[in-house]
Amino acid sequence: MSTHIKSSRLSGLPAEVLRDLIAARKARGWSQAELGRRVGLPQVHISGIETGKVAPRFNTLLDLVRVLDYDLLLVPRPLVPAVQSLIRDQRHALGGAADDGERPLYAVDDSEESRES
Repeated sequence: MSTHIKSSRLSGLPAEVLRDLIAARKARGWSQAELGRRVGLPQVHISGIETGKVAPRFNTLLDLVRVLDYDLLLVPRPLVPAVQSLIRDQRHALGGAADDGERPLYAVDDSEESRES
């Protein structure tokens, strides 16, 4: 018995990934042209990726995240909330914001709630 998984291919990168790529580039003080130079792409292509008009190939995405000192990981879906919590805690620590007290380990952000509705 053969079961086929219906393709749910995205037309581009998720908005959160785009925001993170842009934030990582800006945190380094790089222009789109500088990022493009470092990965061997023209600025117009970087702009297309960042605006969601261009869906990068997997190898291009790997090049982008690695040059920005990130990595791609396969995370089992049940562990995604824990990983997202770790990332939020790391960003909070790097931002130097004062800690208001305890925060829930598996907090759901507003964008996650709107997707579930």
